[in-house]
Amino acid sequence: MSTTGRGSPHVAVLAFPFSTHAAPLLAVIRRLAAATPDTLYSFYSTAKSIASIFSASNNLPNVIGYDVGAGVPEGYVWVGKPQEDIELFLRAAPANFRKGMEEALAKTGRRVTCLVTDAFFWFAADIAAEMELPWVAFWTAGPASLSVHLYTEHIRQTLGAGLGMDGRADETLQLIPGMSKIRIRDLPEGVVFGNLDSLFSRMLCDMGRALPRAAAVFLNSFEELDPTITADLKSKLNNFLNVGPFNLIATQPHAPDESKCMSWLDGQGRASVAYISFGSVTVPPREEIVELAEALEASRVPFIWSLKDHLRETLPEGFLKGTETRGMVVAWAPQEEILRHDAVGAFITHCGWNSLLESIGGGGVAMICRPFFGDQRLNGRMMEEVWGLGVGIEGGVFTKKAVLSCLQLLLAQERGKIMRDNTRTLRQQAEKAVGPDGSSTHNFKLLLDIVSNP
Repeated sequence: MSTTGRGSPHVAVLAFPFSTHAAPLLAVIRRLAAATPDTLYSFYSTAKSIASIFSASNNLPNVIGYDVGAGVPEGYVWVGKPQEDIELFLRAAPANFRKGMEEALAKTGRRVTCLVTDAFFWFAADIAAEMELPWVAFWTAGPASLSVHLYTEHIRQTLGAGLGMDGRADETLQLIPGMSKIRIRDLPEGVVFGNLDSLFSRMLCDMGRALPRAAAVFLNSFEELDPTITADLKSKLNNFLNVGPFNLIATQPHAPDESKCMSWLDGQGRASVAYISFGSVTVPPREEIVELAEALEASRVPFIWSLKDHLRETLPEGFLKGTETRGMVVAWAPQEEILRHDAVGAFITHCGWNSLLESIGGGGVAMICRPFFGDQRLNGRMMEEVWGLGVGIEGGVFTKKAVLSCLQLLLAQERGKIMRDNTRTLRQQAEKAVGPDGSSTHNFKLLLDIVSNP
């Protein structure tokens, strides 16, 4: 390869190798790489992450994966504290990232011309400034949660924080454009309640301070979903670019549907089935799994439940046998395909951002949200009160009574039909956004220009 100039850019990409952060970032990088074959993309993550998300059949010659190191010192003795692996990685990441870029330069002869990182990496602003390069940040969640983190210091100064928040959980965020229906209780931990000195709280606060320095901030969403919040973020960031939903642009290859979920759905009535999944990370407490199972059995509603094999032992005795004629419990399910099937009328979910977008991109499915952590409460509140796509579980936890009530509302009442219609309307807007003249397509072209023409 020749040394770089304006005609041969080299983009260094640093992924957050935990949860589901790295895969969507790689998906965008592959889109950029396909559009700019002369640009080299060096993708840095841990060896475990690289092995998990890179596929020889789905890669491009100008996207190269590098092990940036997990940050675990030789001979390190694990103490078992929360987020220990994340803390070790973050401590070492700035130095390891710099080292990785030097190795890529030595290997390819092409100096780095742009940094693209997970938005979590606030330190990338300083690295980019030192190297006199543009920094482009990827936010893996939605506009509302990003807004909260940009406004964190203002929220704390205006509303207070910590112990002083007792009894104020239902106050709404009138101070943030587009967030008037969001309550204090809906905020992620570490903004005004929880451990404000935790690793994640400090990291997200630092990120909020740093992001206005980025040349661009992009995310997996579309402008029409949150127009007021989007307009406000555009006024605060250099280039705030909604470039999704990714699931309507390119469907990622999945494992074969060995459980025959799709053929089973073909035999079910329209909008009659409940699909249950909480993503790859979240595991409900044992007692809530029992309550959910008892509600499914009592409701007589057909269902598909994506539940890891080792969690089957938490199900009530006799549940599998008692529901085998109208339900499926599977270790893995083709979620996007299931949500697009017209037999599915309800999605019981944690309201993670990717799951929420997959529901919007489906065939018209209303949601029942049981959030657990992070942005999930905020997503659930937006889903219910702003977009009208479903309901939150009463009391915030699964009980047999609450699940039965939600299933009845979504699958047997007019309100459920209205929610499914709202979902279809948003899908139409999302499809327009990713169309030839859509807002997301326009924003992707801007992102492409920023990244490949520094």
